[in-house]
Amino acid sequence: MSGATASLAGRKKISQAELDVMITAHERFIAGKPGGKGLSTRFLDLSGLNFTGRNLSDADLSASIFDGAKMVGTRLERANLFGCDLRGADLREAVLIRADLRGACLRGANLASADLTQADFREGQIAVPHPRKGLNSLIHQKRAGDIGHANLQGATLADTQLDNAHAFAADFTDCSLKGAKLTGANLKEANLEGANLEGAAVAGCNLEGANLEGAVMSGVDVSSAKTTGAKMGHMVAAPSDDAIARAPDLLRALVANNHWVTTGGKSGVPARLDGADFRPLGEHMARLKLSLLSAKGACLVGMNLSDLHLQGANLEGADMRGVSLRGADLRGARLTGANLTKADLTNACFGPLPLGGNRSNPTHLENAKLRYAIARGADLTGVLLDGADLRGADLTGARIDERSLAGADITNVVGLED
Repeated sequence: MSGATASLAGRKKISQAELDVMITAHERFIAGKPGGKGLSTRFLDLSGLNFTGRNLSDADLSASIFDGAKMVGTRLERANLFGCDLRGADLREAVLIRADLRGACLRGANLASADLTQADFREGQIAVPHPRKGLNSLIHQKRAGDIGHANLQGATLADTQLDNAHAFAADFTDCSLKGAKLTGANLKEANLEGANLEGAAVAGCNLEGANLEGAVMSGVDVSSAKTTGAKMGHMVAAPSDDAIARAPDLLRALVANNHWVTTGGKSGVPARLDGADFRPLGEHMARLKLSLLSAKGACLVGMNLSDLHLQGANLEGADMRGVSLRGADLRGARLTGANLTKADLTNACFGPLPLGGNRSNPTHLENAKLRYAIARGADLTGVLLDGADLRGADLTGARIDERSLAGADITNVVGLED
């Protein structure tokens, strides 16, 4: 490797130019093009180098140093990052689906909005170069994944294996940990405010001093976890027995609303279900026509509402975190103060609802929470977003003409034209 120089603990440091050549060959390899070669950087020092936007899927990067590397939007699906040092790396919006991160150190890394679905942070036996003899004499140590003090705001860690991992004081605000394995993990003083832990396994997990305010805890048993000093107010638990018992009545009311729409008002009636917990209905709401539904303050967390017709509906203050509204029609709906954090709004229609003549009703999203929401290809024409929280939202390809954003927080919004 020309130009390489001796580096940390016997590892070799390579230049940005050398790295670019290697990654280009790897990208050709995974695309099946001539001249391709699978990437292997085992035991290299890659600290501070730029990987932004590159495709390293299935690469063998094990035991390498990425300290302070720039890896924004880097694709690392199924990559072997076993035992890597990624301290301080910038991995915002990186794709690490099913990546092998056993024994890896991501202390202080920025993983905001990254996708770590089914990634593996479990304990691994790490080969460490001898402090004097370097790579010629390896020392083997057992080490669990370390994401202490890391920024994971808005990240996706669904079904991620974090058993016994170290996540002291990590920031998991608004992230998804659905089905995550956290047995024996150390999340002491971690910030899990608004996070979705539905179905997560937390037996023996250290949550002392952690912030779980507003977290979704449906199906989570914390009886054997350490929770001394944890903030656990306003958490969303599993549907109550009363909510489950009420589900058939809710469904009948929604079917009547659907019938009212499809018959042009000749039969049926718009439903008035303010404050209801719709989660026990499962998939039964999808694709219904629910114009003028009133569900103020309702709970619809994590539901599939794809292609739903909600023209003119009133969902003010509703908890709709993580819902799928792909292709849904919400023209003229009232969503003031609703929580749509990490909602999938792909191709949804939020434009004005025609009322005849030259009149129309705009869609109201004032003071709504749309943090890390995905609204790619959505129609946001004329939508009122005054005071809304859009931090980290993805509006790529969205139509946003004549919108109102007075006082809105648009920090790190993707796809919003000036």
